[in-house]
Amino acid sequence: MKNIPWYKNILNYIGITIGTFIMAFAIKGFIEPNGFAPGGVTGIGIMTTKVTNGLIQIWLTNLLIDIPLFIAGVFIVGKAFGVKTFYGIIMLSFFMWIIPTTHATNDFLLASIFGGALMGLGSGIVFRSGGTTGGTDLAGVMLNKKFPHFNISTFMMMIDFTVIVMSGFVSMNLEIPLYSIITLYVTIKVIDIMLAGLSYSKAFFIISENSDKMGSMILNELERGVTVLKGRGFYSGNDKDIILCAVTRSQIYKLKKIVHSIDSNAFIIVTDINEVLGEGFKDFKIE
Repeated sequence: MKNIPWYKNILNYIGITIGTFIMAFAIKGFIEPNGFAPGGVTGIGIMTTKVTNGLIQIWLTNLLIDIPLFIAGVFIVGKAFGVKTFYGIIMLSFFMWIIPTTHATNDFLLASIFGGALMGLGSGIVFRSGGTTGGTDLAGVMLNKKFPHFNISTFMMMIDFTVIVMSGFVSMNLEIPLYSIITLYVTIKVIDIMLAGLSYSKAFFIISENSDKMGSMILNELERGVTVLKGRGFYSGNDKDIILCAVTRSQIYKLKKIVHSIDSNAFIIVTDINEVLGEGFKDFKIE
């Protein structure tokens, strides 16, 4: 693999800095003031701050947990835990230290939605910049290294669930864990959008006896590429052509009209696409 140009490395560190700042702002402005604990090390830090009446701040809890995990990860996993991970850990803790705790809103629902959205946005920027901010990700990767059959996702889900449940006991308020779940859900969805993209494209799988005519019409009228797959009907045993075509949201109705005009008995499967890369859609680039 080629070395990353120096300017891209600088841009990556700028991205991690911006991402961790947004995460810290989400925590100090929306999540911590309302007592939410949406899993992970951040959730543990918020509960620790509450239990100690502010004596142990979130940024300190983050460092006390993440730094030992990082050091252990370097020995267990190796270079996978690079400088960017360490930088992400330090910067998130630094920003949580300098940003004061302020109630951006006292509305629990607004706080959980916007706090989660900002957390997801910041995390997504960090991930796209090639970094992480430590936490349960580090523990999960280490466990997977030592126990290859261990499911990282299950482990992280268990940790998040445990932290969220504990937040209810710490706050003595049933609403806190419920809103923490909303925060975590929104965070995950925004991260998905940041990494996979927000796409309104659809994939059409069309089974028809008139695949040649249909493919030509799609190509000429919609200017979309068409791929013909080979299939076989299990019941009939007959070979069938399956047209695969990706279209934008504005072309969905037009494609349906084309199919219906040629073969009203066609069998169609329409599915959502997270992202389409290539000609006619988004350029295929790895930054």
